[in-house]
Amino acid sequence: MNFRFRKTERITSRKEIESLFERGKSSAITAMPLRAVYQESGQEEAGVPVKVLVSVSKKRLRHAIDRNRAKRQIREAYRLQHHSLIDALVTRGKQLRLAFIWLSTQPEPTAMVSRSVERILHSITLKLEKDNT
Repeated sequence: MNFRFRKTERITSRKEIESLFERGKSSAITAMPLRAVYQESGQEEAGVPVKVLVSVSKKRLRHAIDRNRAKRQIREAYRLQHHSLIDALVTRGKQLRLAFIWLSTQPEPTAMVSRSVERILHSITLKLEKDNT
């Protein structure tokens, strides 16, 4: 298994971000302290089945050290748990854009963030498998 999270797996273009957050084209799941907005697209591009965006706003966490820690927690949890989601997408030949948005107004323990990411990824995987049948 590959536990890497490369730059090619990140959403960096403004165009991709805007299309992800367009009304009616994406779905959302909330598992405190995170909200995930995701959008399935037709075909996989350049061998990257999932592209991810991590957002922690200054309004929620005032101190940069807290924002950076929250982003690091989300990335690490995603990196360790994304395999089932990638397998489901590869078998369908689809691509997914996924944004993790921090909702809490205080720093949270790593275990809690990890459970939230796990719940979100599991829900998305189940939805993809249900749509496939």
